[in-house]
Amino acid sequence: MKTFCPSLRLLGLAAALSAAPTVGLATDSVSELLPLSLEDLIATPVITASRRQEGREKTPAHIMVITREQMRDRRYKSLADLLEDLPGVDFQRGTRSSQYNNFVFQGHVSNNKLLILLDGVRIDHPAGGKIPIAENFSLYFAKQVEVLYGPAAALYGADAFAGVINIITEKAEGASGKVSAGFGSFGSLEGDFLTSGKLGENFSLTAGAHYQQSDRAKLDKYYAKDYPKVDAKTFAGNTVIPAAAREDYVGGISSQSQYFRLDAGDRLTVGFYRNRFKSLTSTGDTTASALYLDNARWDTTIDTWYGKYRFDISSSLSSETVIDYSRYEIDPQSRYLNIFTDFQNEGYDYSKARRQGIEQNFNWRASDEHAVLAGLAYRDYYALETPDLPRPYDTSKGPREQGVNYPNTTLPVQGFETSYYSWSGYVQWQAQWTPTLSTMVGVRQDWYSTYGSSTNPRLGIVWQAVPGSYLKLLYGEAFRAPSPDESVSAFGSFTGAKDGSGRYIGVNFRVPNTALEPEKSKNLSLTWDWRPRKDFNLVTNLYHAKVTDVIVTSNEAVSTQYIPGAILSKTSAKQNGGRDDYSGVDLIPQWQIHLAGAWTADLWGSYSYIKGTTQDSLNGIEWDQTYIATHKLKLGTTFRYQDWLTVTPRLQWIGETNTGVKNTLAPGERLKTDAHTLASLHLGIHKLAGEHLSLYVDIYNLFDERYYAAHGSSSTTMIQVPQQPRTFMGTVEYRF
Repeated sequence: MKTFCPSLRLLGLAAALSAAPTVGLATDSVSELLPLSLEDLIATPVITASRRQEGREKTPAHIMVITREQMRDRRYKSLADLLEDLPGVDFQRGTRSSQYNNFVFQGHVSNNKLLILLDGVRIDHPAGGKIPIAENFSLYFAKQVEVLYGPAAALYGADAFAGVINIITEKAEGASGKVSAGFGSFGSLEGDFLTSGKLGENFSLTAGAHYQQSDRAKLDKYYAKDYPKVDAKTFAGNTVIPAAAREDYVGGISSQSQYFRLDAGDRLTVGFYRNRFKSLTSTGDTTASALYLDNARWDTTIDTWYGKYRFDISSSLSSETVIDYSRYEIDPQSRYLNIFTDFQNEGYDYSKARRQGIEQNFNWRASDEHAVLAGLAYRDYYALETPDLPRPYDTSKGPREQGVNYPNTTLPVQGFETSYYSWSGYVQWQAQWTPTLSTMVGVRQDWYSTYGSSTNPRLGIVWQAVPGSYLKLLYGEAFRAPSPDESVSAFGSFTGAKDGSGRYIGVNFRVPNTALEPEKSKNLSLTWDWRPRKDFNLVTNLYHAKVTDVIVTSNEAVSTQYIPGAILSKTSAKQNGGRDDYSGVDLIPQWQIHLAGAWTADLWGSYSYIKGTTQDSLNGIEWDQTYIATHKLKLGTTFRYQDWLTVTPRLQWIGETNTGVKNTLAPGERLKTDAHTLASLHLGIHKLAGEHLSLYVDIYNLFDERYYAAHGSSSTTMIQVPQQPRTFMGTVEYRF
């Protein structure tokens, strides 16, 4: 199979790097194969909540920490795996044609409500658009992942709306590395490597890469009723492809990433991160509305470069300067082949975005009891969006130089470019009033050249009621800046018909709206972090959030005429017309126990309850929140024999989940996907071959359940999307 070549290249590159004279070999110690005690885990310093190191219990935020050892034993190989197992998260795999997976984070729908950082630097869409969060965000290089729940705009600005995920890496202190390769069901292939070491006395380097691909299951075999072979017809009702000639289902994906970090002493860090993901643009579509063709794909790449320089101004005042550059691009060969293109080869899409900026932070330790964090930042943005194109976009030419017309017309295609910038400043004061009482007050002001300013405060009180019991009362506000794919993206098609004035008639167009305002969120939460004994911890998080000015797609009363020579009717546009309101609670226990002899166990889990409503307009009906199960139960245990065998079963029970389809017979309700129970089993054998080698066996959907993910965002998509049957993956990992 040609799919083996990328892994061979990864293995070769890993060998070349590990053989370099500046990077020698080292064996992991036994302690690195053992988990932290629960006491040590809770004491692990976190930095995301306050941009400085502090203990999890005392930080003024509800935050979770997932260590390298937990990711290994629970088999969180990607950010998608981790998100799926987090409390308060509804995760729908393989449901979207462009972003692929979809998830809801404590009631906030979609990945553009959650900020993804690498060592504090944004690595998701540079302009806030939707992107795939899947196997492309591999975690092979992560030291730990910190998950901050609740709005964090007071520190991080736009799009830290529902929370923040910060992937933490570490400076190389010695020569080490690893390489792994995995093979599994349905043509699944995975490989990664990571190597690090010293380059002379003052420099250290870490570099790595990963590759993954899978044909995935032939879902029409396992869910025959959901993939009937029917006629492919245009909107006009003309049969383009008869049922007898229809293609078989395919659903393959592939991803890759590269990571690089160079440290010069303790002051300077330069880093690079790239990820790429490919999936079919027919994902989640019905057989009547799309063709399942392996070459009709959505292919996105994000590159991020960053540099950090740290220095002390005085013994109590430190400073950090951060410069970053990020670029997002859809491959010009990306295309749709569906009912919206009349099943013709006319659905090529292209988009790119760029962000560059500089931020200056100051951390002042005024006394042992008071600390002040402040910062200023400037960012510059550029984005390009095109409608459906009859041929691939020529990246050597500008958007007005493509020389293509809207299909069935002589009208040149209208592409949209936008450039804008932002300024921001923030300050946060933390005070330890007594050994058991601390407070936090912060505020940030952001100003965008597109829509003006946004002010977001943050308040917190942390009280240690008794030893081992912490109460956190938190309030925060946040904003989500309109992304270019909302404000300037437009699409539609023409039949070729003209009106009496000779203008081409366009119907059902989505038109641009550059007057969009940011969405706004207000969140109040109460967190109880309780540890009655060293081996048991229970975190309870209650929250309530209101979101206003939600950006929704609405029909226009008066159609926007943005194409010269055309007359558009029945248009829609993105508008600030929605409102969300929801409340919930997450119960998160964790327990470490000694079983018998050399056997121990780590138990973790969560129960989540959420109830919320959404409105499409301020005076509209309150509908059930989309893509949310009111009840969710997630459990897992890692059984460990000494330091060489791990057995990790995981179980998820997801209750009835709202789809995106409104129940017209019961206003306010949505159609639902049935509840399901999903189990997985993960085995690990370590310390083989002189303590260098580990073997893993992963079984997903252990009991081979047929289950569905909630979907149904339009009339051409499935209301619920069939999910993968039982799959196997075997992995070999070698550490040096």
